[in-house]
Amino acid sequence: MSYSMKYVVDHLNISANTLRFYETEGILNEISRDSKGRRIYSEENIEWIKFIRCLRETGMPISKIKEYIDLYELGNATFLQRKEMMMQHKLEVQNKINESLKYLEIISYKVATYELQEEEVMKNNIKCHL
Repeated sequence: MSYSMKYVVDHLNISANTLRFYETEGILNEISRDSKGRRIYSEENIEWIKFIRCLRETGMPISKIKEYIDLYELGNATFLQRKEMMMQHKLEVQNKINESLKYLEIISYKVATYELQEEEVMKNNIKCHL
């Protein structure tokens, strides 16, 4: 199956500029063209786009993604290096999640104190009107 750029943009929530940028940077390869020169994306291209977005959304720089793809293109001899890259990135993502959870606790505590203050204000307002 093949997909137009419009389909990819609409269904993967990614901009055409980003897709072109990924091609220019060499992290999205083997994009076919139709007879009018328009990009045609394969199922494999779609899976790569999803994977690249996953890495980008979790903070991996383009240069590291390019390094990973270059290793991938070298074949099975590099799978241990790619595995190590993914393990390192996973650790970094987990650390960010843990840090965010810590911050969420602080924010939740602050919200709870405001809710207690709000209850106190409401309680005092009712007493004043009696």
